[in-house]
Amino acid sequence: MAPPATSTGSAKVDAVVQNVAANTPEKLSGIALYSRFALAGAVCCSVTHGGLTPVDVVKTRIQLDPVTYNKGLVGGFRQVIAKEGAGALLTGFGPTAAGYFLQGALKFGGYELFKQQSINLLGYETASNNRTAVYLASAGIAEFFADVALCPLEATRIRLVSEPTYANGLIGGFSKMLKNEGIGAFYAGFGPILFKQVPYTMSKFVVYEKVAEAIYKRVDKSTASPGLQTTINLGSGLIAGFAAAIVSQPADTMLSKINKTKGLPGEGTTSRLIKIAKELGLRGSYAGIGARLFMVGTLTAGQFAIYGDLKKALGAVGGVEIAATK
Repeated sequence: MAPPATSTGSAKVDAVVQNVAANTPEKLSGIALYSRFALAGAVCCSVTHGGLTPVDVVKTRIQLDPVTYNKGLVGGFRQVIAKEGAGALLTGFGPTAAGYFLQGALKFGGYELFKQQSINLLGYETASNNRTAVYLASAGIAEFFADVALCPLEATRIRLVSEPTYANGLIGGFSKMLKNEGIGAFYAGFGPILFKQVPYTMSKFVVYEKVAEAIYKRVDKSTASPGLQTTINLGSGLIAGFAAAIVSQPADTMLSKINKTKGLPGEGTTSRLIKIAKELGLRGSYAGIGARLFMVGTLTAGQFAIYGDLKKALGAVGGVEIAATK
């Protein structure tokens, strides 16, 4: 709440001043601001990842069984439907939507928070002159904490997709894994998920920021219509998604492999990863890249468009921006 204005000596002028103050939105800060960033991030990630569950199902099948699913994305859809019915394309929807709701909140909210902390630590001019490093560091740190929340639900999703008869939905799959294999099973893929998600998120945010920055050098953001800003967010997000998919594809394939089944007795996560990497090779690690480029490009474009619009709707306009200094 803003402090009451000093009286001007005129009741009419005082009334006008008070009316303007009451209708001027206060600048958000602290928890009020970052909780809005987190909510916008949670919704945009949950909606986009949940909506693309059918693509993710086909992509995961191609990664896990490339010999059977060897007809590309469209052919993979036809194979899954023919073999298991259309309902199989929604396998893992529950853990996907729930996992990425948590992950999105921590990723987008954390990214904005750590950008601001970098500005506070370095000073605005230094942060601006080194903004690429700030983007990379902020994204990497935020993603680490986001993955702690995501990993158990991602492990459950992959188990449900790779073994359709394993359990009936999120609760059943999660409970069965916990009971039969212990909490460690949920984090067997934590190394691969970090190896996948941290470079993915770092490239995603830095490419988005750089593309948007280049566009806004030619377009005046202050006069751009909401529709144009959403279009810019979509285009920048699409390019960022392609870059992020290519960077993180090998780790995504390894993550699918390590979560497909539990390890042998006495076999550690590191030794399993080394064995999987040798089996895959470079070519094998990029199995399903076509489906993933489509999926990640689409969902990243959607995420940044939804995130930008939700921030405005929630009153957290703009985010933490680092402009180039003259």
